Amino acid sequence: MIGSEALRTPTRGGRAALPAGLVAFFDAVGGIAFLSGNALRTAIRRPPEWRLISEQLEQVGWRSLSIVNLTAVFTGMVLSLQLGSYLARFGAKMFVSRIVGVSLVREMGPVLTALMIGGRVGAGITAELGSMTVTDQVDAIRALGASPVRNLVVPRLLAVLLMLPALTIIGDLVGVLGGLLIGVTELNLSAAFYVNSLLQVLLLEDVFSGLGKSVFFAYFIGAIACYEGLTVTGGADGVGRATTRTVVAASITVLVSDFFLTKLFMIAT
Repeated sequence: MIGSEALRTPTRGGRAALPAGLVAFFDAVGGIAFLSGNALRTAIRRPPEWRLISEQLEQVGWRSLSIVNLTAVFTGMVLSLQLGSYLARFGAKMFVSRIVGVSLVREMGPVLTALMIGGRVGAGITAELGSMTVTDQVDAIRALGASPVRNLVVPRLLAVLLMLPALTIIGDLVGVLGGLLIGVTELNLSAAFYVNSLLQVLLLEDVFSGLGKSVFFAYFIGAIACYEGLTVTGGADGVGRATTRTVVAASITVLVSDFFLTKLFMIAT
């Protein structure tokens, strides 16, 4: 059983001396960690019905494909155009595909995909769960002897964890194709040269680095969104505030964690 009170860190003596914002931050971190652990135990011991997971896979994956592809293709086009015009001054525009491809696969692809999913899917999860919370539907599920974590949290968290890496791969490919389009039409590079030049420098460790980041990003987005949705208070206004907090917190977490994950993968490889 899990509710808004169970998700928050209990009040402790002497805590009032801390700034309210810092207290709220640690409350949220503790609540997210508790919810994540509960979801992991539930997923292992009593996994939800496949029907619930498949619905969320469609919501997170298929319905996010267009916005991810649109973001990726124009990112690849802009990178190729800007780098091509700059490198042409030094007679080095033949290296455009290498820089664009590696940048997309290791960095831009995972981060931009996560930001898009955080804005679209994260906000949607919080709004949906928040509406169920303020209308007592979550309490009704609990009263019927069912687990809100098993039926609401686990399917959404699993869907984000599975689909964000998949969307990242698709976004990387589409971004490279966008860069290829500009390379051929604007930079007068042949398609074969563009692709071969990229393949000469792109390594499996680059791909695994980007995918590894996307898994962490997916966890952060899903956990934050579910936590905010289940701890909503204040009716419809509270749902709106929680949705805003989800988008902001997920975006900041993705950007901050990207630095540390980049350092980690650089050391590991």
